[in-house]
Amino acid sequence: MTKQQRADIRWALSDAFVDNEVDYAAIARQTEEFDRDEIKRILFEEVAPVCHSNLESTLPTIWLCFNRAELEDNIEKMLGAKKNSWFKRKANTLLVTWLKSRYKYIWIEIENQYQNISQ
Repeated sequence: MTKQQRADIRWALSDAFVDNEVDYAAIARQTEEFDRDEIKRILFEEVAPVCHSNLESTLPTIWLCFNRAELEDNIEKMLGAKKNSWFKRKANTLLVTWLKSRYKYIWIEIENQYQNISQ
């Protein structure tokens, strides 16, 4: 997977964290050609840690989408911090565990759309 493809996947997956109706079919179409385990990993280990707070706020601002350049920058900063700090790695591991539980439904919806595509 190229850097551009990874950025495109991150961008597509970020749509699951906006506070309007999510088009899971579009996310699946944009990511279907890649390994599903890797897509799931990117969802929970790269995108969700940066984007989840948008869904967690009690009075979220209505967002149609994230800023693409800012999203990439925030993910890369988070990954860099994790790489350079034992504490950040451990904290991130706990966060990802929670995100996988809290947002399991996102992955289920995407998987359901993959099945619809292949039928």
